[in-house]
Amino acid sequence: MSTAQPDSRRVDHARSAGEGFVNSRAFEIFSRAGFVARALIYGLIGVLAFEVAVGHGGKITNQQGALRTVAQHSFGYFMLTLLAIGLGGYALWRLFRAALGHGPEGADKGVERLGALGSGIVYAALCAVAVQILTGPGTSGGSSKKTAGDVFSWPAGRWIVGLAGLVIAGVAIYQFIRGVRHKFLDDSKTEQMARTVKKWFTILGTVGHVARAIVFGLVAVFLLKAAYDYKANEAIGLDGALGKLYNASGGPFLLGVVALGLIAFGCFSLVEARYRRI
Repeated sequence: MSTAQPDSRRVDHARSAGEGFVNSRAFEIFSRAGFVARALIYGLIGVLAFEVAVGHGGKITNQQGALRTVAQHSFGYFMLTLLAIGLGGYALWRLFRAALGHGPEGADKGVERLGALGSGIVYAALCAVAVQILTGPGTSGGSSKKTAGDVFSWPAGRWIVGLAGLVIAGVAIYQFIRGVRHKFLDDSKTEQMARTVKKWFTILGTVGHVARAIVFGLVAVFLLKAAYDYKANEAIGLDGALGKLYNASGGPFLLGVVALGLIAFGCFSLVEARYRRI
């Protein structure tokens, strides 16, 4: 007797169990907490960068740096615990979306599910960073230059760094199109929004997605340059992209605009926590 039929039943059972969990109230709450966590991280990165731009302190940092900044304040470890839970929820939601599709309202396309997989992995790593900060001594984390240097030592490492640059360039383009064409509205319960809420949600989403597209685009350009020149020290992350803006001609103004865009994305994510279709 063929084992194909029992294997197929096991796959169907696993998928049914996964869909049951995705459609549960607990999963929805957990997932929406993830949008709050994402909002706080991007909002903090934007606020700190804006303070640098206007000359009132602040610092240029990335997602990991934002988590460490939270830990340094009063009630920081309590807040970081909540962030870790939220990041875990967001990662879980994205990974289930990659595996099963978009949920009750229809299945995602292949590219959207692939994007969900990548996003889920990134936010799972951020959750791990938050847990590491909570359970161990503060560490600075690996820089983009060190990470690229490690990858360059692998077989075909140069091509892997270049491929990462192309993937992030694709993400930047996707973010830009999603922002300017208001594609994000398709994923939210806009029919439940008051007219004023929808208006500001659209503005914040447009500005926020374009700002993220600019930052990701810079990261992609310098990753590709690092791969082409075979120089790990040319690779940058989110903090490096913000630093490049600050050091450019008219840098404080450019950094301030993008920082406000990241703050807008944080506010947008906070509203998404309420209205996103899970």
